[in-house]
Amino acid sequence: MSIGAQDLRPPQGATHSKKRVGRGNGSGQGTYAGKGLKGQKSRSGKNKPYDAFEGGQFPTSRKFHVLRGFNNKWRVEFQPVNVSTLERFDAGTSITPELLREAGILKHLREPVKVLGQGDLSKKLTISAHRFSETAKAKIEAAGGTAVVIAPETDEAKDS
Repeated sequence: MSIGAQDLRPPQGATHSKKRVGRGNGSGQGTYAGKGLKGQKSRSGKNKPYDAFEGGQFPTSRKFHVLRGFNNKWRVEFQPVNVSTLERFDAGTSITPELLREAGILKHLREPVKVLGQGDLSKKLTISAHRFSETAKAKIEAAGGTAVVIAPETDEAKDS
């Protein structure tokens, strides 16, 4: 005998009969039917407003736009520098984030630097940055220069 779709049943204990509320005090769910006394949430229908509702107060999610959507708190923002920007330096120069800051290419040194491959490079340069794109690295090495990756500061290095 084969088992057909009509013979399938959920395992025992997987389903429960619906709770019948408001059917007299003897049932234990009479009078207020488990909804407490009065108020918005005791009424019938969709009994609560949207999740961000704060009782008529201007919602925090609208007050601070950064709270909307997904915000990755571990994301590392890089300051981009294109290879074409490095063309202004003399051949043989050792380029560091500090030198880029002095030249006015970087606004500050708080964020790490990433060298991107837009443009061309014809000079031999030693470039130190926190990250390089594949095309940038290829262009730097094709011009005879070197791309040096600066390791990020660890917590132990900051403490000592």
